[in-house]
Amino acid sequence: MIWQFYSAEGDFLLKYWRSAGLCSEGILQVDNVATPVVSNVFDGTGELIAGVASVQAVENFITSSWIYHFRHHIANAPLVMLDANLSPESLKAACIMAYEFGVPVLFEPVSVVKCRRIAPVAEYITCTSPNEIELVAMANSLSPSVKYNFHTIEQFKEKADTVEYIFQMLSPAMFFLLEKGIKLLIVTLGSNGVFICCKEHTNFMKDQHKCKQTPFSRQLLEKMDGCFPSNNLVNLCRESSSRTCVFHLPAISASVISLTGAGDCLVGGALSALCAGFDIIQSVAVGVAIAKASVESEANIPDDISAASIADDAQSVLHSAKVLWCK
Repeated sequence: MIWQFYSAEGDFLLKYWRSAGLCSEGILQVDNVATPVVSNVFDGTGELIAGVASVQAVENFITSSWIYHFRHHIANAPLVMLDANLSPESLKAACIMAYEFGVPVLFEPVSVVKCRRIAPVAEYITCTSPNEIELVAMANSLSPSVKYNFHTIEQFKEKADTVEYIFQMLSPAMFFLLEKGIKLLIVTLGSNGVFICCKEHTNFMKDQHKCKQTPFSRQLLEKMDGCFPSNNLVNLCRESSSRTCVFHLPAISASVISLTGAGDCLVGGALSALCAGFDIIQSVAVGVAIAKASVESEANIPDDISAASIADDAQSVLHSAKVLWCK
């Protein structure tokens, strides 16, 4: 479901959406209600330093009854992505619906405050994609007795030392969330890359035949066919049925214009690749490559993404990927 309400901004977004040939069936339009907006302030390096969000309309109007209208879409979806802007009631309704249909659910945390909404629905979540601070906040929301902490990351001379330091700091929270039933964590680390943490890694996409490939995804498959490195990294993730494994995928050097949208592009790119037929590690590598394209663009989402360029960057990520833990 997509939300959009009547306003100049909403009309602009709806026209752009339709011009891209996308389905607008699930877009809710309501009279006399402003489209949710976010106003951000960035520093000279493109880093976000402040933001004000007005998204109350999402909680007020994207209700469980509205979501119920789309139960057949959920039943036939390869996966469902839910973000924490939804009200707790709507989140639970959507999660239970997906669970009953056997459809995996990805929870997008949105913010440190809203990510805590995972607590009542954690048992239904297949995967989540927090940054470091959101990861710790989610773990604490599910742990009344033990509290997890995150401190400012020390930047070491060697990137590998920085990654190991972050892993040691975050691993207790990651392993705790896996114990709570979440099967897959995609932890974004900014310029330090991504952790993929999984336990009992079955096939994340249970019904990949449900997926409908786009022209871009077909191009990406053609470009990347056979180009992944023949090491044990990908097979290890497929075979690790009883072990807990943590993989590190590095970020790609980029000429940064704006960092806004990078996280959304990473998650969206990974989901798109999953729906195209790639496995989870390959898909996250594609997400990292698309995030690079995002930070090199003035737009949140780049207008022009080259399948060849994304394939090259994803291959570079995979060649540098490492197993940090597998026990």
